[in-house]
Amino acid sequence: MARYEAVDSPDETTIFPYHDLTPPTVRDVYEARQVVSRHLPRTPLVRSDALSAQLDADVYLKREETLPTGAFKVRGGVNLVSQLDEEFTEAGLIAASTGNHGQSIAYAGKQFGVPVHIAVPEDANPDKVAAMERYGATVHRRGDTFDDAREWAERWAAEEGYRYVHSANEPALIAGIGTAGLEVLEDLPEVEYLFSPIGGGSSAAAYAMTVGAMTDADVIGVQSANAPAMHRAWAEDTLEPSDTMDTFAEGLATSVPFALTARMLREHLADFLLVEDEALREGVISMFEDEHIIMEGACAASLAGARKLADEIAGSTVVLQVSGRNIDRETFLELLDVE
Repeated sequence: MARYEAVDSPDETTIFPYHDLTPPTVRDVYEARQVVSRHLPRTPLVRSDALSAQLDADVYLKREETLPTGAFKVRGGVNLVSQLDEEFTEAGLIAASTGNHGQSIAYAGKQFGVPVHIAVPEDANPDKVAAMERYGATVHRRGDTFDDAREWAERWAAEEGYRYVHSANEPALIAGIGTAGLEVLEDLPEVEYLFSPIGGGSSAAAYAMTVGAMTDADVIGVQSANAPAMHRAWAEDTLEPSDTMDTFAEGLATSVPFALTARMLREHLADFLLVEDEALREGVISMFEDEHIIMEGACAASLAGARKLADEIAGSTVVLQVSGRNIDRETFLELLDVE
């Protein structure tokens, strides 16, 4: 079994020699689509009459929650695992996750016959954990936060020889996720604004390098003000961890910015908004009431961002990424105020 020692990392996370921090190219995205299209369905881009009326704009929803794992990240997982070095196919993969990244790698591991270990926080979303296990992953509960689980996974990768799948410092992940951007461009080339939630930044970086770089559209990232690590990295050109991390939206809950996605966001992102958790809660509720779409708190950042810029986007063609549906029953009912 191969073993690798960690190498110098520009951010506070651990990377290994097989981690390449060179941003992917549009060519990489097109090559990824050849893989992704064989394993995953194309997701719908659907006009929302209700949101179009509310925002006085032509609003479309990129329905990534319709993917098999219920979230966008599986595009990246499939692409990365499809090109895994042979030395790791027997030893397997390890990743840290609050849920959707873990499901992505577990799903891809099952597709390609590669063992998968996922480290999660102790209070991880039980539905997401169950899904990882259903896809065949071994789940390890470690620590109180995502960063606790991440640090454990990084150590275990070095000790046991697993291939550590970083949640953001992986060009193949971002290229895979970028295939959604190609679909948006083909279905709606007249797009003028695209809003994407940001936790680690992989989806916003992917849309920014496709929709943003290939058109005149503004790709706008949106993050919780209660977990602003990536926003600070973007605004201040720093990779220092944030002291603030207290959001209910687990998909946004990291205090450490990531080097690769931070670099891509600074280069390609048109704007980066912070929104309050209350706006995320309102987004989950209104998307269910207006569109009958169940989505998780992180996913609501797109809608919260569009509402924050309502005056600016009025009269424009707007795409909101519906990034994931994996909200647990207790949280969803609590948001709906159902006893």
